[in-house]
Amino acid sequence: MRGPHSGAVRGGRLRFDGWIAGLGTASGTRIVLGHWPRSPFGPFSDVMLERPDGERVLLAPTRQTAEFVAATYVFDTVRVVPVRVRVAHRTWSVTAGPFDLRFVTGRRRLLGLLLRAVPGVLAGRPGWCTLMSFPARVLLPGVRTRGSARSGRREWYGARDLRPIHAVSAAYEGDDLGAMAPVLPPVRFGFGSVPSRPALTRVTTTVALKPD
Repeated sequence: MRGPHSGAVRGGRLRFDGWIAGLGTASGTRIVLGHWPRSPFGPFSDVMLERPDGERVLLAPTRQTAEFVAATYVFDTVRVVPVRVRVAHRTWSVTAGPFDLRFVTGRRRLLGLLLRAVPGVLAGRPGWCTLMSFPARVLLPGVRTRGSARSGRREWYGARDLRPIHAVSAAYEGDDLGAMAPVLPPVRFGFGSVPSRPALTRVTTTVALKPD
């Protein structure tokens, strides 16, 4: 498979603006949803699952996005399936092949209000993400705002909003995954995890590709 990283953008930086939802379930499956209205691939969403036995699964909507995400993070299984996300007020509904998810977000807490106050242009800059690295580790254990990815790539995450997740229902291959739970143990797709308390984060992600 060939993706945009193998062409004109080789050695450059790619930006993704959107949302990351992270949540655990009583069954032990941990879920990370990426919803990207703006990206080098156009709008798309993808789902990462870590199963109780440690299997890491990627559900991506096209071969191109699957190749890019799988070259950046670590998975045991990659499946190309239709991924659809519908948002109605605070209710998110997700279908991705064998996976179904529905969750409701709550009101922002103090940290969410503080992140909202940071100008979007500043929040997305790698320098700001680096500056926020230590506060993020203290406030949200397991979360990293910068680090190294696969294929010699580097990443920066600039958070711009944070909302708690409340009511959750999820199923995988027809099996109910159970009630919402913390994201414990942390997911192992990349250099960091999502907050242990289920949350929806608005984020600007920058991926620096390895130069030739």
